[in-house]
Amino acid sequence: MTPTPPFGPPLLGPLLIHLRLARGWSQRRTAAELCAAAGVPTLSRHEVSRWERQVRVPGDFWLRWLAVVLAVPGLRPQRRRRRAVQDQDRA
Repeated sequence: MTPTPPFGPPLLGPLLIHLRLARGWSQRRTAAELCAAAGVPTLSRHEVSRWERQVRVPGDFWLRWLAVVLAVPGLRPQRRRRRAVQDQDRA
């Protein structure tokens, strides 16, 4: 029997992928949009990929800019981070 997924907010990685693809953006374009909005030229597509694969969890700074750039006002930094870390601990 396959266990059912827990209820709650979706995982951040798949959510970022969905939002990015809904805009028709590449990871490179997403990184460029984030850099332009935040005024920080150091983010690359590699970091976006790491977030999407949940290898890393974006910090509060980048979560706020992700919410702005991807137009997701309800993106809550602490809540999303805890959920991603909990799921990684279970793996």
